[in-house]
Amino acid sequence: MSSTKADKKAAGDAASWLFNVVTSVGIILVNKALMATYGYSFATTLTGLHFATTTLLTVVLRWLGYIQPSHLPLPDLLKFVLFANCSIVGMNVSLMWNSVGFYQIAKLSMIPVSCFLEVVLDKVRYSRDTKLSILVVLLGVAVCTVTDVSVNAKGFVAAVIAVWSTALQQYYVHYLQRRYSLGSFNLLGHTAPAQAASLLVVGPFLDYWLTNNRVDAYAYTLTSTLFIVVSCSIAVGTNLSQFICIGRFTAVSFQVLGHMKTILVLILGFIFFGKEGLNLHVVVGMIIAVAGMIWYGNASSKPGGKERRSLSMNGNKAQKHDGLPESTQVDDKV
Repeated sequence: MSSTKADKKAAGDAASWLFNVVTSVGIILVNKALMATYGYSFATTLTGLHFATTTLLTVVLRWLGYIQPSHLPLPDLLKFVLFANCSIVGMNVSLMWNSVGFYQIAKLSMIPVSCFLEVVLDKVRYSRDTKLSILVVLLGVAVCTVTDVSVNAKGFVAAVIAVWSTALQQYYVHYLQRRYSLGSFNLLGHTAPAQAASLLVVGPFLDYWLTNNRVDAYAYTLTSTLFIVVSCSIAVGTNLSQFICIGRFTAVSFQVLGHMKTILVLILGFIFFGKEGLNLHVVVGMIIAVAGMIWYGNASSKPGGKERRSLSMNGNKAQKHDGLPESTQVDDKV
C-alpha cells in the first residue's frame, strides 16, 4: 500500500512539475514575441490582465461548484498581495536599472534567501549533499546566464526588494496552504482578485514611468491582441501550477527545479530566435545545472536530506508548528 501511495505521489509530483514547466516556458516565449516583435512593453499591466483572467476562471469554477467556500483572513491576504506585487514591480525595476548579468545574479540569490527563510521559520535542516547540490545548480546557471555584471545603488536596492519579496511570496504560498488547508484554486480565488485590482490600477502608471509609453496609446492590432489573449490564457495555468508546485514541494525546491525552465528557455530561444549566444561555456553551464538538479532531487529525498527539526516539549513530545505536527522524519514536500 505504501509503495502504491509513493508511486501515486511521484506521478502527481511529476505531472505538477511538467504542467508548471510547460506553462512557464510557454508564457515566456509568448511574452517575448509580444514585447520584442509587437512592442507591447507594458509588463506590469500585462501581469494585471493575467490575474484578471485567472480571477474570471476562479469565479466560473466557484459558480460551477468546483471550488468550495474557504476562509483567508484579511491581514494574511494583504501581506501576500504586498509580497507578490513588490516581487513583480521589483523584478521589472531591477531589470531596468541593472545589467542583465547582475539581474541574473539577483535571481540566483533567491535560492539561498529561500533556504534562510525555511531554516529560520520552518526549522528545516539540510544535509551536506543537499547544500552542495544547490551550489552546483547555482554554479551551472551562473555560468550559462551571467555575462556583464555592473551595479549601481538604486539598482542594488531594487534587486534586494525583488529578491526578498519573491522569496517571501513563495514561502507564503506554502505557509497559507498548510495553515488554512487551502487548495491551489482556493488560494488563487482569494489572491487573484486583489492582485488583479491593484496591478491594473498601478500598472499603467508604473509602465509609463519605466518605458515612457502609455498603455492606452499603444496601437493595438488584431495580431497583438491575439498574443495578449494567448498570454493571459497561459498565465492562468502558470499561476495555478505555481501554487500547486509550491504546495506539493517547498519554495526552495521550486526555485532549484525552476532553473530547469531557465535552461529550457535558453534552448528554445536559440532554436526560435537565433543561435548567436550559443557557445561552449553556455552548454557547459547547462550540463552542470542539470546535473545539480538531479543531485538535488536525489539528495533532498534521502532520509536526513531535508527535514524539519522538532522542538521537544515535556521531554519527548514534538511541538506543533502552525497547527501541524512536526517530526524528525524527512519532510514529504521536497
